Amino acid sequence: MIISPPFLPEAGISSNDPDAIDPMMDAVDKFELAHGIYPIAFDRRWHPGMHLAPRLQNEKVRAIADGEVVAYRVCQHAFDGGGGVPDSNAGFVLLKHTTDTGEGRKLTFYSLYMHLLELDGYNDHGFHTDVLPSFLRTASPGPNMHPPAVASAQAGGGRKIYRKDILGLTGRCHGQLHLHFEIFMTKPDFDAYFGATQLGHEQVVTPTTTDYWGSSYYVIPPQQQFLPLPPGTDANKKLHGIPFEQLDAGQNSDTLYVEVWFHKGEKFTKVWRDAGGSRLELLTEQPLREPNYEYDLYKRATALYAACPSDGYELLRFGRILGTPTTLPEAARATWAQVAFATGRKGYIDVNNRAVLKLSDADFPFFKGWKKISEGSGPFDADGLCDIDTLKKILKDAKEHETPHEAALAEEYQKEDALVRYVKATDGVREQLRGFVCEAPSEWDSTHNEDRYRKLKDAGEFYDGNAAGYTKFLNLLKSFQFWDHTGLPAGGKLWFFHPTAFIRHFRKCGWRSLRELAQTLPRRSSSGAGGDILWNVAKNRWKQGYGIPGGAMPPDIYIVMNRMWMKYGFSAAQRQAHFLAQIFKETGALRATVEDGDTRYLRTMYEVLTPHEAGDDFDHQHAWLQGMGFLKGRDRPTYIAQRPAEIAHKAQVLGNTQPGDGPRFRGRGLIHLTGRGTYKAYSNYRHFDFTVDPSPQLLSTNPVSITDSAGYFWVSKVMQSSNTGALRNGMNINRRADVGAADLNVAAVSTPVNGGSTGLAERKEFFRYAHFILDDVPNIPDGPVRQTVDDLT
Repeated sequence: MIISPPFLPEAGISSNDPDAIDPMMDAVDKFELAHGIYPIAFDRRWHPGMHLAPRLQNEKVRAIADGEVVAYRVCQHAFDGGGGVPDSNAGFVLLKHTTDTGEGRKLTFYSLYMHLLELDGYNDHGFHTDVLPSFLRTASPGPNMHPPAVASAQAGGGRKIYRKDILGLTGRCHGQLHLHFEIFMTKPDFDAYFGATQLGHEQVVTPTTTDYWGSSYYVIPPQQQFLPLPPGTDANKKLHGIPFEQLDAGQNSDTLYVEVWFHKGEKFTKVWRDAGGSRLELLTEQPLREPNYEYDLYKRATALYAACPSDGYELLRFGRILGTPTTLPEAARATWAQVAFATGRKGYIDVNNRAVLKLSDADFPFFKGWKKISEGSGPFDADGLCDIDTLKKILKDAKEHETPHEAALAEEYQKEDALVRYVKATDGVREQLRGFVCEAPSEWDSTHNEDRYRKLKDAGEFYDGNAAGYTKFLNLLKSFQFWDHTGLPAGGKLWFFHPTAFIRHFRKCGWRSLRELAQTLPRRSSSGAGGDILWNVAKNRWKQGYGIPGGAMPPDIYIVMNRMWMKYGFSAAQRQAHFLAQIFKETGALRATVEDGDTRYLRTMYEVLTPHEAGDDFDHQHAWLQGMGFLKGRDRPTYIAQRPAEIAHKAQVLGNTQPGDGPRFRGRGLIHLTGRGTYKAYSNYRHFDFTVDPSPQLLSTNPVSITDSAGYFWVSKVMQSSNTGALRNGMNINRRADVGAADLNVAAVSTPVNGGSTGLAERKEFFRYAHFILDDVPNIPDGPVRQTVDDLT
């Protein structure tokens, strides 16, 4: 799933805070306004959206995901919001998005961008309509009146839109500058997706599926034993060569809720204890940090789980084995993790223990604040008004916090003031409201108007004795409403989410749908980087495979790619873009998974080269040798004298010891594993012998082995270089990928893959394009050309 916020401020793109997990969302969260809190409006009614106001009014409003236009309205002018001046904007865009968060896990949701600036106001901000999709450049048709009347909404007509497409600028409502932003789901779509999660359940279980993303969570029951060191640790506090810090021994008296995540190589752990009354108490004021733990996962897995390091790698990342088949014996699966079990005390516990429940963000666990506020069980009454006492109970706020004065309040306006003070001034309330998933009617559906607003006519209320004013108010409201143009059922209820909380949460999901991955292959690029690739061609290479003589890309590579990314920690867009840049070049833009070349070529490259063959190559392949950097400025006699010894040394390094090893163990996979020794090392890692014929061919024909071997290469490759800049020493390629997104970073990642110079220009081209598609970069870089939005099917 690829999703981004409706604004992409520079502060989120250029942040260099190493501890910021999602600096873009941190920047956009600062745009939230107090007068538009989700899900409670200042008048105690439902407010199933939020108000956002960027620091700069020329900050563009953008689509948060690829989608389809459901309805829209483009206004030429601002309108009178009821105060006699043109102070409100009725322009909006409603989008429908459908994507995947896992295999068979389709998610359909809607995003609404309300109060978009009128066309007349663009010039004041140096905004030109040519950056908008064509349907948003002309005002919606309406009556020619003065003062202007709000035009009718328009049906979307099946128009497609890309994530990050510009929808306009922020406008106003009653003179207040803001974007009203909503995310919601229909009841059938909500039930279809969240019925497979644990949202709304306070008795969680370890899921039986492999649907996993985001943080790992462990629920540890009371009276579990914590150890100062894992069993078997030697006198040097090492277990199979892996050092462990000595901690505390003891037991937990209460249920513990543990969150574990990785960020730029570090492992972070937060722990809460069940304090009773469904309240959680944080035991770790600062998360426990284990530097370089993720970068060292391969080293730890091979040392601690020698029977099958591949399974061990998953244990260290997930606390359980998600891949199949499972090889590691049950008795060898202990996974010792640092966990705080009391204030100021932490010890080691086996999180793979069956008594420990294991979940992830894919499960929406209650202890992370997710609350399902359904009809009849929430704080809103039949009139859609929020009751402060019920809200406090839902938020687990003690009733005694209420003052005697507040308890005596009887008038509605007094209750409104108390609610506003409570929501705005009470620590943690607004943060808890971010987890509310609420069933409510849309305020843009006129079916509910009388039920929602009739109390405004009651004694002492705003329209008491002013029937004409109330009618004028409803008529203005109806002119802004648009539900009858959406094609969605009227009069029903929807499921709403705190919009930026929804986006932040799903940005943790690194699974990419087929359509999203197909976009990462550029429509047109240089010949060395794929050339012309039509939309259907790109999609077919990911879905149906591609065959050429001597090698093939098997079908459904996109599914196993996503599984591999989950296993090896490719959840961040920058890591994925670096990886795709390399495999696109290595496979000829997803066309082959085996190194091209005849028997002679493969023998003389990886096994043995005679002086006679070296002379023949010098005479007939001179330009190619020069381009590959093999000549090194040598004349013919020198080349003949030195090149055979270089090939013999290469064969020794690759472990090619038997005749025919060169062709037999040619480069295979998305990132070519080459040589008997390399195949043997991967065999040990997977606990399957890829060196015995015909098993070597599995690395170019079996989808799991093709992708997993590339992930294995990425995390097992240790670089030897200076420990500065893009060329970081030691660890694995992820460490270099995490450093940055500039050309020099692409070159640094390319070095361990293919020497750093072979095809570097194309790797940079592929990276710039994939990085734009996957990450928050607002503008497409020069070079590759994207598919047109009409191609998206």
